[in-house]
Amino acid sequence: LKGVMLEPFVHQVGGHCCVLRFGEKTICKPMIPREHQFYNSLPAAMRKFTPQFRGVVSVSFEEDEEGNLCLIAYPLQSDPAADLGNKDPLADCKSKSEAYKWGTTVASSLLEDVELEWLRQTEVLYYRLELSHSNAVPQLKHNPWSFKCQQQHLQKMKENAKHRNQYKFILLENLTWRHTMPCVLDLKMGTQQHGDDDTEEKKAVKIRKCQQSTAATIGVCLSGMQVYRSDTGQLMFMSKFHGRRLTLPDFKEALFQFFHSGRRLRHELLSPVLRRLRDMQAALQACESYRFYSSSLLIIYDGASPQKSALQHTEDGFSEGEEDDEEEPEAGPEMEEEEEGEVAGALGFQHSPSTSSDDSSGGSSGVSQAHRSGSDPEVDVRMIDFAHTTCRHFQGDTVVYEGLDSGYLFGLQNLITIISELENHSAD
Repeated sequence: LKGVMLEPFVHQVGGHCCVLRFGEKTICKPMIPREHQFYNSLPAAMRKFTPQFRGVVSVSFEEDEEGNLCLIAYPLQSDPAADLGNKDPLADCKSKSEAYKWGTTVASSLLEDVELEWLRQTEVLYYRLELSHSNAVPQLKHNPWSFKCQQQHLQKMKENAKHRNQYKFILLENLTWRHTMPCVLDLKMGTQQHGDDDTEEKKAVKIRKCQQSTAATIGVCLSGMQVYRSDTGQLMFMSKFHGRRLTLPDFKEALFQFFHSGRRLRHELLSPVLRRLRDMQAALQACESYRFYSSSLLIIYDGASPQKSALQHTEDGFSEGEEDDEEEPEAGPEMEEEEEGEVAGALGFQHSPSTSSDDSSGGSSGVSQAHRSGSDPEVDVRMIDFAHTTCRHFQGDTVVYEGLDSGYLFGLQNLITIISELENHSAD
């Protein structure tokens, strides 16, 4: 069987699950049975609001002759979707000789702890995006959040390698493969973020987190954000740790910042985003008995100027895998996500490039023709992360719900209201 070499997905803004790049237009993430079941039984009305599901692969940890670790994905013969619609999965992937090398070791847990503590204390950080105009394999330059998620998952896979070396990953559409400077807002939706399948201890932790964030008051909480600032050529990044500390006025300010280029408010994006949100709202009002606990909503647009966007796009975009599944799939003991010693701080939307905390690149690694259409700016709104979703059709669920997911719809309506206020304000 031919294998596909997996590479770092360098622009993850939220969650803790490991997301990797499977060619240019597809990402992969560890398979959680409940999420897999959701994608396999997705109502037709929901398909345009979720990433396209592209099957399941078996991922193994292998070493080359020099001792470098390589992650390789193989198709599952039993999965009819794994042929990607009769498309060769290797068509847009690198050959083994060009494969990304994950090095001979994975970061130590001590280093991870230090970096994670730094992330918890940092409010807003900036890093420079360096575009590569060659076909060379990109160096491992990315924001520290995606690095943390990948390294922790790889460490577990390596520790378990003696006992098992095959893990199931699901393949999903990379929503931003065509964007030059993808800007992504990851919003945790709903007033309840624990699943019925969570342990009592985990439920208590998630309930406390909800009560301490805007999820309790407006049904939506910022779980990660990255936006390109054209005035400084930098990406501004905000982690979920900071997002949880935002008050309602802070949350509104963060949304303003997300749609701001550093030079002006991108008011032309607001109407298409609102249209998508209202369409999604109508679709959800037909989803009887579904509960999308701990699910996220992504809002995505290209931060580059239209001229640049027409000429090139990154291979590494933000994607649907940026989840906060507090359930660790397949890779051994669960990653500890609790952060008791978090340091609170004021909102820090600095505009000066001198405030940059990190000079690492965003990791664009390719140049090709982007497919652009019309004058309406290309924006996308998608639901992601279904590790705790439930529905009466799901087998084995102990709790079956009637009616609509009122908590999710409450958050969605408040989000629509806040962005509408932004649109009205920008029109004044």
